[in-house]
Amino acid sequence: MKDMTIIVGSDHAGFAMKEQVCQYLQSQGITVEDTGCNSTDSCDYPDFALAVGEKIRSGTCQLGILICGSGVGMAIAVNKVPGIRAANVFDPEIAGLAREHNNANVLTLGSRFLTLEKAQEIVEKFLTTDFAGGRHAERVDKITAIEKKYGC
Repeated sequence: MKDMTIIVGSDHAGFAMKEQVCQYLQSQGITVEDTGCNSTDSCDYPDFALAVGEKIRSGTCQLGILICGSGVGMAIAVNKVPGIRAANVFDPEIAGLAREHNNANVLTLGSRFLTLEKAQEIVEKFLTTDFAGGRHAERVDKITAIEKKYGC
């Protein structure tokens, strides 16, 4: 977990949790790249979702975390970037399955529905679970084929 750079972003609703998640990641020895936002002033979540998605698509970062009020808007927006497989997660077990079965590369969190403690548990599980490959790789390949079919 320590030899990775995680790209993190939020909108205004997720700002406080993003700051705390960044501190947690850094305390674990993880390098964090913060795309913003930088305050609780109202802003548009798709801007930050795009920044995170493009960083992962470029290969600069392998995994990302996005936080907004529900996590839903961020997941919808970042999943529009080809090659992104974002999962909106509210439970550590689901975070593990998203990585293990779906090779999710972005975790989205809903700050209005999670405690910081629960968010940290989810983040830890997401970052420490590997993709299982095998039959799951074949399914992820089908997701990639859907993207290609529609020119994504």
